[in-house]
Amino acid sequence: MHLAHYLGLLHRAQSNLADAFRQVGEAHADEPDVFHLCHQQAGVCDRHAGLLEPFARRYSEEAPDEPERLHSELFSGTRTGGIGLLRDLQDLYLMAAECDVCWTVVGQAARGARDHGLQQVVQQCEGETAIQLQWLRTRMKAAAPQALVVAE
Repeated sequence: MHLAHYLGLLHRAQSNLADAFRQVGEAHADEPDVFHLCHQQAGVCDRHAGLLEPFARRYSEEAPDEPERLHSELFSGTRTGGIGLLRDLQDLYLMAAECDVCWTVVGQAARGARDHGLQQVVQQCEGETAIQLQWLRTRMKAAAPQALVVAE
């Protein structure tokens, strides 16, 4: 069964996203909404990773290299200034989108395996990941005019 592969991918991707949210929140602490919401969303990602743990054990979690590679390629640290905030939010968005796709794939596998517990976790976490994506998109829209039009 290859479900273990995607559980490993998703578990690591959630942990990486939590770390990235924290780093962006700290780097842009002068933006109070970014600081607080990034730390809040890091906690959501930590909870998601925790909810996956019993299923990872059940399906003998494999830890593939893809999420680590994704983390290092998309998020190699924070930037400064308005354009830095915009780019950091974009990196978070892409990392959250990776989690979103993995939730979809794991959800389909959970249906196929008739694992109702995993289905419930996926349903809850998919919805929360959608909220993360929506917030990141909205915050990028708010940051873009200042970062791209008004010179610093």
